[in-house]
Amino acid sequence: MNKAKESRPFLNIETILPILDEISIFAGLNESQLYRVFHLLELVNYKKGEFIFETGDQPSHIYIVKKGLVKLMLNVGTFKIEKALFKEGECFGESAAIGIMPHIADTIAVKDTELIVISRKTLLNLFETDKELFGILILNIARELSRRLHYTEDILLHYVGTTAKT
Repeated sequence: MNKAKESRPFLNIETILPILDEISIFAGLNESQLYRVFHLLELVNYKKGEFIFETGDQPSHIYIVKKGLVKLMLNVGTFKIEKALFKEGECFGESAAIGIMPHIADTIAVKDTELIVISRKTLLNLFETDKELFGILILNIARELSRRLHYTEDILLHYVGTTAKT
């Protein structure tokens, strides 16, 4: 989305609430907080094969797949390694949105895709306008990152253990 994609606001909260209810970074929000978040979200469309962000881009958004499929590819030397596929209802970009480092991967729309987005700027502006909501969102993002780190550590330990036995 760093390429200034056209976005548009949502008009019907009922179509989005079921998706938000399943996203961990929105867990524990009360009804008024969910409505507040709803009004901060935008919808962006990507065509099949289009990059959402590329390695080296500055983080700009948190993304939720409303419709479609997104592939996350790591660039390792001259190789590209598929790290993840994000399906409908899944979220990505949270860690980059609260960090200061550029993206370390490419994301590509595998098919025509609609993404629900909240900009990094909008998220950080919540610190000034709604500290409670900001705190909940940042805590939820930290919890999600911790869960992913734990999962990654488990995989690493599995491979280290397997290699040590041979």
